Amino acid sequence: MELKLGDVQTTALIPLAVKASETLRKNARIRDNMAVDIIRTLNIDTAKYDKFMSHEGIVARTIMLDRQLKGIIKRNPDTVIVNVGAGFDDRFSRVDNGKILWFDLDLPDAIAARRKAFPERERVTMIAGSALEDSWCGQVRESLAGRKSKPVIIAEGLFMYLTLEQIRTFLEVLKNNFPDGGTLIAEQNCKMMQKNEKHHDTVKNTNAHFVSGTDSGQEIADLTDGIQFVEEHSFNEEMKKYSIRAKIFALLLPKLNDRWATFTW
Repeated sequence: MELKLGDVQTTALIPLAVKASETLRKNARIRDNMAVDIIRTLNIDTAKYDKFMSHEGIVARTIMLDRQLKGIIKRNPDTVIVNVGAGFDDRFSRVDNGKILWFDLDLPDAIAARRKAFPERERVTMIAGSALEDSWCGQVRESLAGRKSKPVIIAEGLFMYLTLEQIRTFLEVLKNNFPDGGTLIAEQNCKMMQKNEKHHDTVKNTNAHFVSGTDSGQEIADLTDGIQFVEEHSFNEEMKKYSIRAKIFALLLPKLNDRWATFTW
């Protein structure tokens, strides 16, 4: 498979490499057989994308988001979920209950690569487009017809590559196109990490740059009217369960790790 990705889209190789290597471990904490297949097909050296802290962070964020989504789906079995900045993510396979509808949204080059890697699947739709424009929203609105649940939007590994002004635009796209409300679950990075991106163990090996950061999800909610900040949880909460090194990191640098933040509108 020939791969042509932009600078930010290339960061999708980081979680892909981590999920593949974790899946192959004897006591894998997460399993993603599609990631294993894609890495084998790409035949690339993943060493620079699979470092300890990124590995543990991605495993933790995967476990945490999967758990949160499964809870939402259990309460609302007909949920419609939009995975923004999907990259090579295969979360649908882990949380599917046989009823949900799923949309994978990413920029055209990323979706072109994704289409080569992923088969067409029932109840899963791939959309090439920008999260900052509303062209993708019509298909999602149509899918909500006759369903009781409100849309759930997930943004993993996205906000740090957007300016706060771009995040405001994204929030307004959600509010304007889904006026009945919904839930946004978005990964947050901190301002300190933004300033010290050159020390990030894997992103420093790409041409991508962190362009924003927050110290509280409330800073995101404050960008525009009508967004409510519900809660957030540091990846440290999960990471420290698995290694002494992660426990020490959580103790010494409790606010440095990324967080999952939940918002409603």
